Amino acid sequence: MSRIINPDSVGNERTRLTKAIVLAVRGLAQQSEPGGESRDFAAFIALTLFTIAETIDISVAAWEKRGYWVKADRFRMEWTWAGILAEKMRLAVQAEDWGTVAAVAALTAQKLYKVNVPVMNRLGKPWEGAWEDMKRRKLSPGD
Repeated sequence: MSRIINPDSVGNERTRLTKAIVLAVRGLAQQSEPGGESRDFAAFIALTLFTIAETIDISVAAWEKRGYWVKADRFRMEWTWAGILAEKMRLAVQAEDWGTVAAVAALTAQKLYKVNVPVMNRLGKPWEGAWEDMKRRKLSPGD
């Protein structure tokens, strides 16, 4: 029996999401003054970081089944920042605290500095409408 490869794994999704965050951070950094697009960029970063934080337990479940506890814990510790920065970004965007938004975006960029996004990418502009999406979701801590 051959090995079945799932092209839609959470690892692949996390890679795609980190590339999208890098694009959003770059776009946010290019904004001369806060506005509607800045809100979309920041809200998208927050929502995407929440999504990444949700994928961590799914990723380590297979390792824990096999008893690779150290590997699972190391992976969790490596990605703990995603949920923390997501919450900080969410609060900053909702309060329109652009200084904190810039600081959290910079921290996010530091964490994702190894992510390479080609100039010709297929990601498009996934941040469009993220502000409205965030308002609809009414995220609270722990969601």
